[in-house]
Amino acid sequence: MKKQNKIDKRRRREGKTNYTKRLILLKGGLPRLVVRKSSRYVVLQIVESVHAQDKIVGMVSTKDLLKKGWPVEKAGSLKSLGAVYLAGLMLGKKYEGKKVILDSGLIPNTKGSRVYAAVKGVADAGVDIPYDEKVIPEKERIENFEFFNKVREGVE
Repeated sequence: MKKQNKIDKRRRREGKTNYTKRLILLKGGLPRLVVRKSSRYVVLQIVESVHAQDKIVGMVSTKDLLKKGWPVEKAGSLKSLGAVYLAGLMLGKKYEGKKVILDSGLIPNTKGSRVYAAVKGVADAGVDIPYDEKVIPEKERIENFEFFNKVREGVE
């Protein structure tokens, strides 16, 4: 008798979903802060799972910062740590006082990365999210633009 090969799920084959990590996050029962990077922007979402269906409760893209005072000529820097922090701050204001957990997907955990800049922004807005202070980027790296405080006032 031939040995049968196990065929992985399609999203796993395409490198889009880590089902082991997803199951662990879903068992927690808490809403998730989902951080996704594209080629130009970073998208932050608060996602709740209801009966194995993901429902997006809130969403902010770094593109939304253009409406809050981010200079159009600096639109190429909308993936920077400062932009991601401010997007996290915007999302956190909408979801203030709730408890969430981080879902970084297939983005590797790297100290001082954009993912943790988003976590810091959400946490500074008043959302209860567990994180280690050692992985958060330094304040100087986040606030390295001269217009950062002006945009921050527009967000708050």
